[in-house]
Amino acid sequence: MDQEHIPGGAEGAGRRRFLALATGAATAAGLGSAAGCAGGGRGDSGAALKGKGAGKESPAAPGGRAGFDVKAENDRPGNADWRVTKAGPARAIEGFADRVGVLPGESFGLHVSTTAPRFTVSAYRMGWYGGARARLVWRSEALPGVRQPEPTVDAGTRMVRTRWPRTATVDTKGWPEGCYLLRLDAQGGEGQRFVPLTVRSAATAGRTVLVNAVATWQAYNRWGGYGSYDGPNGGYASRSLSVTFDRPYEYDDGAGLFLVYEAPLVALAERLGIPLAYATTTDVARERHLLEGAAAVLSLGHDEYWSPEQRAHVTAARDAGSNLAVLGANCCFRRIRLEPSELGPDRTVVCYKSSYDQDPGFKRGHPATVDFRSPPAADPESSLLGVIYDGYPVDAPYVVTNPGHWLFEGTGVKAGEGFAHLVGVEYDKVNTAFPTPRPIEILAHSPVVCEGRPSHHDTAYYTVASGAGVFATGTMRWVEALDATGDGRSGANHGLDARSGALTTRVTENLLRAFAAGPAGRTHPARDNVKAVYGDGS
Repeated sequence: MDQEHIPGGAEGAGRRRFLALATGAATAAGLGSAAGCAGGGRGDSGAALKGKGAGKESPAAPGGRAGFDVKAENDRPGNADWRVTKAGPARAIEGFADRVGVLPGESFGLHVSTTAPRFTVSAYRMGWYGGARARLVWRSEALPGVRQPEPTVDAGTRMVRTRWPRTATVDTKGWPEGCYLLRLDAQGGEGQRFVPLTVRSAATAGRTVLVNAVATWQAYNRWGGYGSYDGPNGGYASRSLSVTFDRPYEYDDGAGLFLVYEAPLVALAERLGIPLAYATTTDVARERHLLEGAAAVLSLGHDEYWSPEQRAHVTAARDAGSNLAVLGANCCFRRIRLEPSELGPDRTVVCYKSSYDQDPGFKRGHPATVDFRSPPAADPESSLLGVIYDGYPVDAPYVVTNPGHWLFEGTGVKAGEGFAHLVGVEYDKVNTAFPTPRPIEILAHSPVVCEGRPSHHDTAYYTVASGAGVFATGTMRWVEALDATGDGRSGANHGLDARSGALTTRVTENLLRAFAAGPAGRTHPARDNVKAVYGDGS
């Protein structure tokens, strides 16, 4: 969201309300008025936890690293007790990993603060597992607890720093690649918290790559009172200009944005048994060749903050034939820079936004950390995604306009059929005033009114010369809807009902299977219908 389009400079309060609207997070509820329907290691090494001497370790995943078998992994018994059920007081226990992702067999440090004398760590690999959604891969013995020092705030950037000594070193030998939640359990039931971790894939050739949007998780993280949108007083001017991974996540008991925006898709993809690979946005940015040969790359429910390197590498993958699916909205919107922290490389997310000219990195010649569509060097996200962010907040029915499209096969939908609440809280559309790849097909064209401004949401699909297909849902609620059941009257999942759950599930299954098979444009070329939908000569 561009600050210049927000009345009174209220981005901070509006974005905190945005997070409440988007996730239902109690910590963000009722904070400020929404605005912005824009047109547009330090310290000790700690205990070393390695092998069976320190905890319970499961055998290596079937097939090993080179031939990871998702189906065989998910045929193993799951553990439905992975959730946090006794969060306890705010600071009872919390922590972070000093690496966002590791290769299987690599170690990482845990930095934990707790009021309890001892605690344990349980590593849950997230997936399908017959509906349990997780498998316990490893559990530590009881570890000594310590209350870590209070964080400090950098005077120049208002970045919260912990500088907590390392509590323990964890060896991931035997851990299969995938998305993990480490659960910290304080002794005596005093509290529980998550620490997310990606055990990433060394290569992605022939696989569908699930990319955890960790930079966006961190931007919305207000642990310590500051995030990329505001500080303790709720004002945009008090926001952090840089944020670091060297702190716990505040939302969803430490899980960040993973549980709402990513976990349902991870479960679905693993249930299908298609070949998968796992990475984070920082991995994609850092490793130029990581996506070479990938069948598809998946951007999950909310993936707003991208570095220029990440965008270049995803674009190169598309142009080499890798399919791209954007299963959210407001994707690739903020241009960031990754810098090191005291604990390692790529652990600081720099985004000055409207104050980009004050950024020392910009003064040294780095790209401005402002929205991709904004000057200097404007590069709207639509050239990659096909759609472009159009605003928030909205809550509107999803309206199907192209029911004969192959992605709707098996859904039974009809033209004009609506699915309540499926468009929200942010949305994208096809807007040919911005760079737009052609041919592009609009599958759903949903009327919305955003702060009094009539507009439309679009789900779209386009293909390029390499054969790659690019699909964008245009709504942030797509991944959340995968878990929707019932009639929606309970208010859970923003009122999404079983019809929306069935629709999004079947379309996503069709998408993932087709994209896993190779360049989708070769078998499913896009047929441009922008003029027919918009009737404006586009």
